[in-house]
Amino acid sequence: MKQDNFKEIAENLYFVFGEGRGLFPYSHSLLLKGKETVLIDAGIGEARIREIDENTPIDILIISHSHPDHIRYWHLFEDRHILMPRETPEVISDLELLGDRFTGTAERGAYWAKAIGEALGIRPMRAPDARYSDGDLLDFGGGHVLQAIHAPGHVDDHYCFLHTATGTLFTTDIDLTPFGPWYGNPESAIEQFADSTKMIMNVPYQRVCTSHRPPIEGDATGEFEAFLAVFDRHRQRILDLCRPPRTLEQIAAASPFYEDRLPEKMIQKIFEENMAEKQLDLLIRDGLVQESDGLYSRIDNRYHSSFDP
Repeated sequence: MKQDNFKEIAENLYFVFGEGRGLFPYSHSLLLKGKETVLIDAGIGEARIREIDENTPIDILIISHSHPDHIRYWHLFEDRHILMPRETPEVISDLELLGDRFTGTAERGAYWAKAIGEALGIRPMRAPDARYSDGDLLDFGGGHVLQAIHAPGHVDDHYCFLHTATGTLFTTDIDLTPFGPWYGNPESAIEQFADSTKMIMNVPYQRVCTSHRPPIEGDATGEFEAFLAVFDRHRQRILDLCRPPRTLEQIAAASPFYEDRLPEKMIQKIFEENMAEKQLDLLIRDGLVQESDGLYSRIDNRYHSSFDP
């Protein structure tokens, strides 16, 4: 493999950088070389997968969760052993149904299937050869044991992994990037996501790797706390947008999360609305916002954080 495409973080354990700096629609991976060669996630890019496979044939693909940047090139492993979370639903075999799951309606799901699924060349996934669950120890020989850690909130089937021999914690889409937590699917849950982040940051580790930033050696407490703090920034942005009163569509049009940076505007609208609605639900619950005839208005200047580290 080209030296700048991977980093050996321990003996026979590699961090593989995804194309495009590992940003969507790509993601970084972990590669384990032992009795079997194992790759976590299929989003590093076709050329990089083929380069690894030609050098050391990949025996097993582990899917951490079913988002498009993690499954994108799964079809290159059609004839290999594929492991998938127990929580991943069968709709992964149909792009329109997968889109419905990720957007919330059949109409939007069909749009997602074309604008994201087909545009990225994603193929409907076959059934996995096996599924793993929270706490499972996946032993691949050669000293490579991965502990599967269920960390929902980002999406229901989201998993992290601890390489037990080296203390390498792969937190996948608890990604510690400046964008912060992403919770734009109907099944995403803000407080569950925050709880998962707090749980995973307390797992003993020597280094942290994520799907969308380079590895962090040693203590990553500061990075985890900064990630958690974004929940509060999101909450404050939505609260501020409720004065004067606005509809959900008007709040989403202000693009409080993406800051109007997504080229695909319908997809941006869908995810802005989903994320804003989740924040609004919590603000209403906490007595800071009220809804009347589709208009969301701020009640007073009180502010309470639900996401202290």
